[in-house]
Amino acid sequence: MLAANLASVIALATLMHFWVPAHQLGIWGTVTSGVAAYIMWRRRRVHSGADGYAEPVDVRNTAIEGLALAAVWSVVPMVFCHEAPTQTAPGSGIILAILMTAAAFAMAPLVLATLCFVLGLGGSVAIGLAVDGELPAAFGVLLFALLLAAICISRAHTLVALRAASIALEERDETVSLLLREFEESDADWLWETDNARRVVKASPRFALACGLDLVSINGMPFLQVLAGPAWETGDFAPGLRQLSEKLKARQSFRDLRLPVRVNGEERWWELAASPRFDERGNFCGFRGVGSDVTQQRDAADKINRMARSDTLTGLPNRLSINEVLVRALLDAEKWRSRCAFMMIDLDRFKAVNDTLGHQVGDRLLSRVAERLARLMTENAMCGRLGGDEFAVVVRDASDLLAIEQLARRIIETLSRPYDVDEHTLHIGASVGLAIGPRDGKTAEELIRSADLALYQSKDAGGGVFHAYEPRLHAQAEERRVLEQALRQALEKGEMYLAYQPVVDADTGLLTGFEALLRWNSADFGNVSPAKFIPLAEDARLIVPIGDWVLRAACDEAARWPGHARVAVNVSPEQLHNPHFVTTVASALATSGLAPERLELEVTESVFMHEGMGATKVLERILELGVRLSLDDFGTGYSSLGYLSRTRFSTIKIDRSFVQGAAKGAPEATAIIRAVVALARSLGMATTAEGVETEAEHHMVRDFGCSKVQGFYFSRPVLVEEARHLAARREREAA
Repeated sequence: MLAANLASVIALATLMHFWVPAHQLGIWGTVTSGVAAYIMWRRRRVHSGADGYAEPVDVRNTAIEGLALAAVWSVVPMVFCHEAPTQTAPGSGIILAILMTAAAFAMAPLVLATLCFVLGLGGSVAIGLAVDGELPAAFGVLLFALLLAAICISRAHTLVALRAASIALEERDETVSLLLREFEESDADWLWETDNARRVVKASPRFALACGLDLVSINGMPFLQVLAGPAWETGDFAPGLRQLSEKLKARQSFRDLRLPVRVNGEERWWELAASPRFDERGNFCGFRGVGSDVTQQRDAADKINRMARSDTLTGLPNRLSINEVLVRALLDAEKWRSRCAFMMIDLDRFKAVNDTLGHQVGDRLLSRVAERLARLMTENAMCGRLGGDEFAVVVRDASDLLAIEQLARRIIETLSRPYDVDEHTLHIGASVGLAIGPRDGKTAEELIRSADLALYQSKDAGGGVFHAYEPRLHAQAEERRVLEQALRQALEKGEMYLAYQPVVDADTGLLTGFEALLRWNSADFGNVSPAKFIPLAEDARLIVPIGDWVLRAACDEAARWPGHARVAVNVSPEQLHNPHFVTTVASALATSGLAPERLELEVTESVFMHEGMGATKVLERILELGVRLSLDDFGTGYSSLGYLSRTRFSTIKIDRSFVQGAAKGAPEATAIIRAVVALARSLGMATTAEGVETEAEHHMVRDFGCSKVQGFYFSRPVLVEEARHLAARREREAA
């Protein structure tokens, strides 16, 4: 642009020197050349920004430069052309047109400066012509200047787009180079390349090091031979290597392909990805790809997988792992038309260990159980822990049913032996539920459910035994489910009521009170036995609301009886573990108006197996209300004299099994009754014999010293009206 300005100055000076004074031409030429040189100097001093972008102030300064250059050149049309004759106009016009055109192309990247120069100079020429009356020529010059401005803007847009693309390409090349450099320098990644014959070419140092070979020997080797190692001679290839071979033959791209390789005698795991290469003619040139050593990641994944499928406490397979093994066993059984077996194992009396000795001792006990169970396993059987105190065994081939039953018995026998844990000798047992697949279930879920039903049968039988699944168990479970649904609505529908069994004085036979007994007359099932729906209510967590209703109903009814006849109400352990139970008792007494000493709550020994839950404290608060306590079924559970001394019971009830045993002459039952009576007397407690059905039994328990008796010999449980009648008659007899 400087050269164009200097050449134009010389050309105009030559054209005008006859008509324009020399000193004017000299001054103008000097100023114009100086301005052009100064602008060139400034352009040379301004360097491109590091990021390829100019500051706004730099762009604005270029407009000033364009205006300055346009101003000095405007002297020609505005001054010189008026002093020169008309024949010089075409020559000066051509020079200015060439100069403007050169500026539009040469200065296009500086679009603001170019527009100021072109439009400024073109405008001055158009004004000079308009002053001379040459309006068409002035309009043509102005149109020419605008056309050059449009060309300048278009060219500037193209140049900026090219420059932006160039900057992006440079940044991309720099980024790719950086990534490749880091990729090559990393410890586990490398680049690899093959020719069209699948031979290694251009092997990188990192790739050669990863293969345990040198650059000289690895180049030219078949790529599959490099990966196969010693297996290349034997042909014993890993599945991943065969898959890689198929991909290479088919010239298909692939990624995340994992395969084992042996490097210096050590097995490593690699992950490969590659794409085929083609030349400009479309001919196949080979493959180029990347590789990674993922041995550590695979080991970590295997460890996590083992942890996800192992029980952290015992080290045995967990529920997830057992389920997977069972699924495979069922598939094999169906494929080979054989059988598999699933055993569900539940520990008996384990909860008592946890409640009395703590969970730490319980956890150690579970570890010992796991060790014993694992020693019983063979290649055909796998054991695991389902959770809590439940274990499972999967037998892959259960064709010999007798052997399966023998294994179940050995499991029960082995797990029932005493355990020495933290200086404690612990006695627990085991119950087993057995299901055979696919007979008892075609899926893992069905087989587990069948084994669970069989286990439930074993627990109902008292534990320490195994039961195999039977179709009737499913029917019983369905009946239990439907019965539970009906039980949940029994109170709302008014289907429950109370019956009252008289309790009489053993010596006089006079009525002393009643025991309130819950009954259920279902609209769908008729009269349901308490032995059937009471355990169901406890399992379904319905015993608390039902027990609260029984307590309130019994207090309301007893308040209507004349005299001082007491009412005894059975209380479940779940009620005593409810912190609001004392408030419930107090509310029932206050609402009914029943005197506290006329209410007797009967509890069983199982309450004290959960001492940590505060049952003793609840009983103490109940005693503070004035309510009497009775210990039911003494001697049938985990009898302990300790809680007899800690809790002020008024009565000990002797279970009917001892009464019937003594009546048949069993010396053990007789000794137990005598011992209980003697114990009760020494502690100032009364004794009640349950289940007295004959006169002989009545005389027997009376001779033993029992204070009170109840049973069918005196009366069966009666309805409300008859209970009121008996209470009124007792009051008349007493009067």
